[in-house]
Amino acid sequence: MTSVKLATSALAIAAVSATAAAARDNVQVAGSSTVLPYASIVAEAFGENFDFPTPVVESGGSSAGLKRFCEGVGENTIDIANASRAIREKEVKACADNGVTDIIEVRIGYDGIVFASQIDGPAFTAFEPADWYNALAPKVVVDGALVDNPYNTWAEFNADLPDVEIAAFIPGTKHGTREVFEEKVLATGCEVTGAHDAMITAGMSEDDAEDACIAVRTDGKSVDIDGDYTETLARIDSNQNGVGVFGLAFYENNTDKLKVATMSGIAPSTETISTGEYPVSRPLFFYIKKAHIGVIPGLKEFAEFFVADEIAGPDGPLAEYGLVSDPELGDTQAMVADEQVMGSNM
Repeated sequence: MTSVKLATSALAIAAVSATAAAARDNVQVAGSSTVLPYASIVAEAFGENFDFPTPVVESGGSSAGLKRFCEGVGENTIDIANASRAIREKEVKACADNGVTDIIEVRIGYDGIVFASQIDGPAFTAFEPADWYNALAPKVVVDGALVDNPYNTWAEFNADLPDVEIAAFIPGTKHGTREVFEEKVLATGCEVTGAHDAMITAGMSEDDAEDACIAVRTDGKSVDIDGDYTETLARIDSNQNGVGVFGLAFYENNTDKLKVATMSGIAPSTETISTGEYPVSRPLFFYIKKAHIGVIPGLKEFAEFFVADEIAGPDGPLAEYGLVSDPELGDTQAMVADEQVMGSNM
């Protein structure tokens, strides 16, 4: 993705150097691997357009990021935790026990993915998670037994799907939407088909079974796409039977080339994704340590920049990467500006 240049925007014009004294001069962020690509895009643009150093963004997972966030207040602790889920009550308590009592919860948008194919290609119009598990898993349940995946066409396990060769183009493991695909599609399909129970019965540990449920076959029928969605589109353009996984915004910008399928009977849209009705979606967050605002230069400015229309809106770079813009983004912007903390009635 090309870097975002907003040098002439009001946001950049308003940026000034911080005057608060601090032992370190850069914002430090850690947490969700799903939020990481979005946060990295914003951090790069922030460093290019503001008179603050580029924030340091690390991964490690939601739980690990929140654990670091809750270690306490001070220059040796991170300022922001990214999370692909809401903070848990026990984590709020752990924060409070360590003096982190004022937390600002910021919903940046939604992680939602759609399943689309050539507009003039086979009729891929309706999917269930079980279909994708049966199509992509290394091992599936056939006649009650867990066996190496024998399927070559979609119709072999679902007669309502086209009788064409399986050719799936899915987000690579470094892509921001891979995790929601694994969690909401493959893992769910694994449960529904009975494969998870079969793995446990066969002697697998729960952890090993969970890992096996989200594995994908390596015989060429499933192809990881590590680039952006234009690469996925190119693969489908050259393969009439191809089905790809896209962010909603990208699909909506390419409806002349792609047709989208329902998942579990629900059509994807901004509304169905943001309400959670569409099953392959979830809200994404970051959490700010209010005690660090005014102490760590650029912290509030970075948070406001992250949720600005130019960044997190439907026409911004995060939508291009796959984020579904929050219909209530204006409320989030006001909340960040007012430094509203969790549990307040402001």
